[in-house]
Amino acid sequence: MSSLAELKQSGAGGLSLRYSHFFIHTKTNDILEKLSILASSARYDNSCSSSGGKRETHPYGLGNSYRSGICHTWSSDGRCVSLLKILLTNFCENHCKYCVNRVQNDVPRVMLAPREIAALTVEMYRRNYIEGLFLSSGVYRSPDETMELMLQAVRILRFKYYFNGYIHLKLIPGASRELVEEAFRLADRVSSNLEFPTEESLKRLAPEKTLEKLYSPLRIVREVFTEGRRKAPASTQIIVGVTPDTDKTILQLADRLYREKLVRRVYYSAYIPVNEDRDLPPVQGPPLLREHRLYQADWLLRFYGFTLDECFGEGEFLPLHIDPKLAWALRHPEFFPLDLAKAEYYELIRVPGIGPVSARRIIEARKYGWLSEDVLRKIGVSLKRARFFVTLRGKALEQPLGRFALRWETLNLFGSVQGEENANPQI
Repeated sequence: MSSLAELKQSGAGGLSLRYSHFFIHTKTNDILEKLSILASSARYDNSCSSSGGKRETHPYGLGNSYRSGICHTWSSDGRCVSLLKILLTNFCENHCKYCVNRVQNDVPRVMLAPREIAALTVEMYRRNYIEGLFLSSGVYRSPDETMELMLQAVRILRFKYYFNGYIHLKLIPGASRELVEEAFRLADRVSSNLEFPTEESLKRLAPEKTLEKLYSPLRIVREVFTEGRRKAPASTQIIVGVTPDTDKTILQLADRLYREKLVRRVYYSAYIPVNEDRDLPPVQGPPLLREHRLYQADWLLRFYGFTLDECFGEGEFLPLHIDPKLAWALRHPEFFPLDLAKAEYYELIRVPGIGPVSARRIIEARKYGWLSEDVLRKIGVSLKRARFFVTLRGKALEQPLGRFALRWETLNLFGSVQGEENANPQI
């Protein structure tokens, strides 16, 4: 049993957790109460997404992770789908100062048995409440014991209920290679949160964690992926706004993860203050706009061919008043105006208001006739954003503006806070 906490069965059919300065008792025979507590504790993890993989369907099985693109997020085909997102337990041995489940917090502690998780998932799926499972956990006793309990729940789902739906498993840092490999084999998607981009930030806010320890599950997953035994790599999450780390430092880590092919996607989570601690910054609310700009810059790195330096110019933080693609365009007037009738694909996607889809449509449309403003609108080009940066066969879409007027007009159009309520990073 852990030296930090003593877990025992109470005589009233409940679980009790004893610390040096307080004693918590929570009934464990109330499944709805446990579900409420563990679902609430899991809501701070953003790194859940559909893998797009296909799992063979048992003839008497339930669900299909391929057809439904299951998760509580936007799927690859544009639909928002539901997910049972819970913790195995909110008992945790760690002292992460930003986490609601840290060991010293005086909160109700509960735990679901693996068979309870499996039964809940199947019953909620049959009632059409959910389309899959996202399962994470606090570190209960040890990483291996926690990972083994999570895997027991997945084994029951896969081999007893023949559940073929989407399952996302959170890997526990420090768990053995064998358990990580089994999790990767049984789940449709796995993830391991790096939390912060530097060792200094981890040491200050999560003393039990190191970057090497957090990297380990991702490296194991990559090795299994390289051997061809699974189709989808992992994802990870970085918390934004709780440490002095700059946007450039955060995206340097993301860029490294993408280049080394350790993850398919990095999620950015605006810090939500849930604890009081002298090492935590005094914030009024989560930095949602900063999170949004990081997603936009991440999109530029992954799909638009931008380099890290191009996203930032001379600064270390992304501008909040305009998106990073527009900021790059304003820093490089020599690149514009761009003639849409002649430009190549990687030139077109650097124009504000033109993305990969509309760029391909422009190139395809040029094969069949002359482009016009009406054609551009029909194929999805945002002329309100693009009109200052493009021409058609040498003719401007708007009256020519001087450089100062162009900059002033553009800032007037796009300088207001955009997308604060829109999580879509498309730019």
